[in-house]
Amino acid sequence: MASLQLKHLYKVYPNGVKAVNDFNMTINDREFVVFVGPSGCGKSTTLRMIAGLEEITAGELFIDDKLVNYEEPKNRDIAMVFQNYALYPHLNVYENIAFGLRLRRLPKAEIDEKVNSAARMLGLTDYLKTKPAALSGGQRQRVALGRALVREPKVFLLDEPLSNLDAKLRVSMRKEITKLHNKLQTTFIYVTHDQVEAMTMGDRIVVMKDGFVQQIDTPKNLYRYPVNKFVAGFIGTPQLNFTDATLLKEGDKVKLSVIGTNISFDLPQESLINVDPTYFDGKKIVSFGLRTEYVSLKENEFPYSCEMKVVGVEELGTKIQLFTDFDINRDVLDLSSDDEENAKSSLTITVDSDTEVKLGDIIKVYLDLDKLHLFDEATEEVINPRIPTHGRVKASVKDKNIKLMNINFELPEAIELADGDYDVYVPSNALKRDENGFKLKVYKAEDVEGQYLLTFYQDGNALFMLSDEKVEPGAEVKVSFETHLLDFYRGEEKVVASLNVLNELDGMVYYHREKNPDGKTVKVLDYIFNEDVVLPCFNQSAYQSFILNKDRSVYDLDLIFKFYDSQIHIDENWPFVGEPVRLLDYGINKFLVLKCYDRELVVKVSNEEELNINGPIHFAIDVDAIQVFDKNKKIRLV
Repeated sequence: MASLQLKHLYKVYPNGVKAVNDFNMTINDREFVVFVGPSGCGKSTTLRMIAGLEEITAGELFIDDKLVNYEEPKNRDIAMVFQNYALYPHLNVYENIAFGLRLRRLPKAEIDEKVNSAARMLGLTDYLKTKPAALSGGQRQRVALGRALVREPKVFLLDEPLSNLDAKLRVSMRKEITKLHNKLQTTFIYVTHDQVEAMTMGDRIVVMKDGFVQQIDTPKNLYRYPVNKFVAGFIGTPQLNFTDATLLKEGDKVKLSVIGTNISFDLPQESLINVDPTYFDGKKIVSFGLRTEYVSLKENEFPYSCEMKVVGVEELGTKIQLFTDFDINRDVLDLSSDDEENAKSSLTITVDSDTEVKLGDIIKVYLDLDKLHLFDEATEEVINPRIPTHGRVKASVKDKNIKLMNINFELPEAIELADGDYDVYVPSNALKRDENGFKLKVYKAEDVEGQYLLTFYQDGNALFMLSDEKVEPGAEVKVSFETHLLDFYRGEEKVVASLNVLNELDGMVYYHREKNPDGKTVKVLDYIFNEDVVLPCFNQSAYQSFILNKDRSVYDLDLIFKFYDSQIHIDENWPFVGEPVRLLDYGINKFLVLKCYDRELVVKVSNEEELNINGPIHFAIDVDAIQVFDKNKKIRLV
């Protein structure tokens, strides 16, 4: 039994191809985690890095809090089951299962006990003397599982183990693997390209595409709250269709118009409260989709309706799958075609097998548009997320005072705005509970996995905040604004940008040996900033990444050191020197901008003395907290 931590894992091949990009995840003890995605997405490569069969280019892999980047596969206490079973054809089932135990020179009685126990668990007792050639595909897969099982590893890794089986056998085998996990109570990591396997087996699922993690969540949350168009279309059967549309605000309604048709729906703006109101201009193209359970032919089952044309029919026995189109003039679909343009306004509907519908019919369809998934057409990111990253509200400025959501306060000195009307972009983390702050009335409060998402809504304006404390709708909450995180717009033009508090300096690393106070020779890792300041680093991650790295070319790399405003402070005893450029007064928070080398650095200041310093300023950086990036490959090393 073991937990795993994957921190900023990368796999970059010598030709520059990034197979895995910045993979971050904590896998809990006894959890069943599934990596899923199309071929070439990086899921098997990630599994092989965990197993030690692929070298990790950058990042850290911990098994039970032990760094194992440089551990041999045999020392990681994992067992891996491959797609092709990898059985020895000249050995019978007993010997195949016992092979690894014999290599470890375990006593014969112990081997016999382990093999027979695994055989009973997997239903292989009657086949122990049978050779693989005489077994079915499912039986061979169980032998491969048995060989892994007898090792009693901390972690089971399964790389598409059911790919070679027929559909019926796959269903029974995935049930057996799930039962096996429940019996063993061990950590399982399972790779598949089949989303049905992922949804039915995993406690959590990692959806990958092109080497990037798209979303990590439970099966239910992936289905209900996809973060982008790829996840929405990949997860779920039948696959979610996407229809192009526009959104136009008209009073307290938003008109959703299907592009290329005369069909539109009037939605209450409150149902789209999580959507950035800039999408309500009637011009931006969005993609929307509905799961099949929110589409019906039953009269008045759902509140919205329209006529659609049946352009495709698939008989599935107990169900019929209808391919319908909002454009009733559309030709009948060629179901063998993958033409995306042909599906721009289509919708899939699942109906009972006794439904009398034929190709070309015009049918009335009822829709639950409260369950819409909406995506930006260009970025393909969800625009009505479960947890909004920001709100965007109308505000007016007059004589350095700003009014928004019926709140009035004086603008801080750092924000210079002419009198007039603005849109204010307010990140969710810019709102803080503050007993001395402004009162906002909670419109909606939703429990999101232990935290409460609070929505403040008024006259089409919405703000969002996560709270650890339970709050009921209608309650008043006192909040303050982290004004340095706000962006101000006039139309599409950003007139005041939020403060970038992530600092950067160029640098390199090298290590040398020196004697400690006890006279013992030790390895020391140094960070070199702009070929000028040299400081030792004692961060264990950095030590592992650089000193233990077998590839000594890391000491010739051009690096970028990144650190936040909270990781830098004024200290006359440090060698860093910066020239004051300007003071930024954001009211609650104040920042000093320093010119250091060719960069401007932001320092959060905390007392009056620091505000009145003239001339060059010495400052300190929390070296052990620095993030280190390869400047050329654009990957994080620490």
